[in-house]
Amino acid sequence: MPPSAATEHFPTPGRASGPHAPVSWILSGAYVSLDDLARLRIPTARGPSATAAAPWHGERAAPVRGRGMDFDEVRPYQPGDDLRSIDWRVTARKGKPHTKVFREERERPTLIVVDQTRSMFFGSQGRLKSVLAAEIAATTAWRALAAQDRVGGLVLDQSGVRVFKPLRREAAVLRVLAALVEANRALDADPEPGEGASEATTEGGDAWWRLVAPLLRIAGVNHRIVIVSDFLGASATLPDPHGAALDALAGIARHNEVALHFVHDPLERELPPAGRYHVTDGERRESFHSGDGGLRSAYRARFDGHLRTLEQTASRSGMRLTQASTA
Repeated sequence: MPPSAATEHFPTPGRASGPHAPVSWILSGAYVSLDDLARLRIPTARGPSATAAAPWHGERAAPVRGRGMDFDEVRPYQPGDDLRSIDWRVTARKGKPHTKVFREERERPTLIVVDQTRSMFFGSQGRLKSVLAAEIAATTAWRALAAQDRVGGLVLDQSGVRVFKPLRREAAVLRVLAALVEANRALDADPEPGEGASEATTEGGDAWWRLVAPLLRIAGVNHRIVIVSDFLGASATLPDPHGAALDALAGIARHNEVALHFVHDPLERELPPAGRYHVTDGERRESFHSGDGGLRSAYRARFDGHLRTLEQTASRSGMRLTQASTA
């Protein structure tokens, strides 16, 4: 069973890591620049071993789904060898048992899926979810490149998905990050006239619909896929034969290593201190009193239900789930 999302956190370069370690983010504000994301690159002067302490590097030793092993050589059988690996043709030809030796297939392209839909344009702690997602995506991309992996990406926004095939070049990472910056800076708190919160949520679901097909096409098997999102549109029902987006991701995880980074803000988990507040979705204006016990319970239950869905999906399909808070 993968680690519980309630106890695992995503560390940043130079920070302590682990279930109970403090997490400190670098970027803040409402938008990011390409310079911001480029500065997150891990120094590589010490060579590949510089990333050895990073959790991403640790994940590289995980079993590869699907094919998983590359043929290396045939050698004489030794006590303890797996009998299923005996090469019967060589054994017959040489008159002595010989066995096939395999080595772990370590080269796995890294695909980074980052959500920049409108629900990510929210934050109450000095940075927006969209900014935090960009930081996680960029940090992951630079780590993968430092580990000599091919790196690609899918940038999800309100208008659709931009796809970048994995390549082992700095320029390829910068292209992904440039698209991420473009999507990030296109976010706007003010919806179009006549568009309220429900329409924005529907658009987020539509964007997830458009994500599944290219992700299925580019991932295939034996990829490392990192998805950074609040996943608020991922439970939308997709056209047949996929079902919900989360179900489609679970299917992809059967042949790939998938990590989900759930980005959220404290104000999504708990209402603010008791008092009267006025809110708007750009179309309607409402007021509420946050001291109402029933309202507070229902609000928290909604967040907990969303998290529970992610945890259950990850546990059922072998995906890794972590949390990242804007706090």
